[in-house]
Amino acid sequence: MEGTIFSLIPAILMLVLVLVTRNVLLSLGTGIVAGALLIHDFSIWDSLKEIGIIIYTIFISEGSLNTGNLLLLGFLLLLGIMTAFLQASGGSRAFGEWMIKRVKTRVGAQAMSAVLGIIIFIDDYFNSLAVGQIARPLTDRHKISRAKLAYIIDSTSAPVTVISPISSWGAYIIGIIGGLFVANGITDIGPLEAFIKMIPYNLYALGAILLVFLVAYLKMDIGPMKAHEQRAIQTGELLNPKQDRVPGDLTDTFAAHTDGKIYHLLVPIGVLILATVVSMLVTGANASDGNVSIISIFANTNVNLSLFIGGTIAVLTSFVFHGLQRKPKSNAGKIIVEGLKTMLPAIYILLLAWTIGSVIGTLKTGEYLAQIVDNASISPAWLPLLFFLIAGFMALATGTSWGTFGIMLPIAAEVTVITDISMLLPSMAAVLAGSVFGDHCTPISDTTILSSTGAGANHIDHVLTQLPYAILAAVSAGIGYLIIGFTNQVVFPLIATLVIVLAIALILHFLSNTKS
Repeated sequence: MEGTIFSLIPAILMLVLVLVTRNVLLSLGTGIVAGALLIHDFSIWDSLKEIGIIIYTIFISEGSLNTGNLLLLGFLLLLGIMTAFLQASGGSRAFGEWMIKRVKTRVGAQAMSAVLGIIIFIDDYFNSLAVGQIARPLTDRHKISRAKLAYIIDSTSAPVTVISPISSWGAYIIGIIGGLFVANGITDIGPLEAFIKMIPYNLYALGAILLVFLVAYLKMDIGPMKAHEQRAIQTGELLNPKQDRVPGDLTDTFAAHTDGKIYHLLVPIGVLILATVVSMLVTGANASDGNVSIISIFANTNVNLSLFIGGTIAVLTSFVFHGLQRKPKSNAGKIIVEGLKTMLPAIYILLLAWTIGSVIGTLKTGEYLAQIVDNASISPAWLPLLFFLIAGFMALATGTSWGTFGIMLPIAAEVTVITDISMLLPSMAAVLAGSVFGDHCTPISDTTILSSTGAGANHIDHVLTQLPYAILAAVSAGIGYLIIGFTNQVVFPLIATLVIVLAIALILHFLSNTKS
């Protein structure tokens, strides 16, 4: 059933179960089993073997350790340990007290978190986890729900890195574009120049970033987010009490030091950022084969290794600070164990997300959706909107923006070169935008999982509370792509998209205030 309409069943089943049960592990597991049964024509034994092989390849690939996956899992465990030390030292509390004297409103706390997300643009994984560590003490003190923080983190990670040429995403995309230009004989524009010219066409990313600030300043809490924010403000409960323990939740697990200092938080996080960035530069330069440039460094850098190195050094730093404190409230062994335990939910979700991603890949779900586009005979004016929608659904179903890039960018280039080359850059930008939109709506995306992990939010709460905002930005972007297709302009559609986002936000703000 590979490459047919039936290949959509696992993804659709998983998404329906997420909405109905709100149990991400059950939903992912059901999708995995359904996909394996489809691959092997409902043979139970062969399906179980398929699942076993996929899980094995997560850790062992081509006879050797799959270091990329293992390093990322290791970094998550290190992050849990570091977070525990930051809380035990009293550093998180001290930073929250220090910041609350300077950032005195909930609006300011949300805006600061969004600005941090834009500043830390070099990688989406790093962004999601680092911003959460820095912003969480402040947002907690201002009674901002963890679901709101997760939304802010997620909407300033992928949308920012996808339009930044100096990032792991930018380097990857530029590399794909370069190969496509060679294959299609395009010589009048280089891949870097094309990437930069595509930025104003990336309407979803730009709309999503604008919307984050509007949500903060207009206090625009809609859909499930409203309940989370009202509960946080009225009761101080930042997490949904009906949900299970979430990644990074250390409430009441050990006593925190009452004499913590700001540097107990800032120094380990600063070390984490510095060590990770330096490691990315070094690993990227070493892998560039003598042709060293900023783009080549980020194209060849080993992000997961860099995160693991940065995490290791940061944990050692926080451990030393803990040892230097007078009369620590908790012993280091207990802190480490509790820190490790907090990251287990995120690791379980990530492992299942990787597994269902592999199942969906074997079913060739992406290829089936791509074939629909390739076989469609429509006016070139509709191409940007079509590519935006198909890329969005593909990323939603497969849980991978990068995989969607790899499948859909070549198709966008091929179709537009044949039909109307003036639609080349808008259509490729629409693929990027649609991929990020789908990424924001799916519970199996790495970035979505790590955003909820960084914020310490329940994963399904994050997905469901972010969904209305993602749809709002996507509707605005869709209208913009229609305008691009029929006018072949960039400035007017971009302005129109941002104005639509603003107008909808103001209308929702007005309606919300009227009801209250």
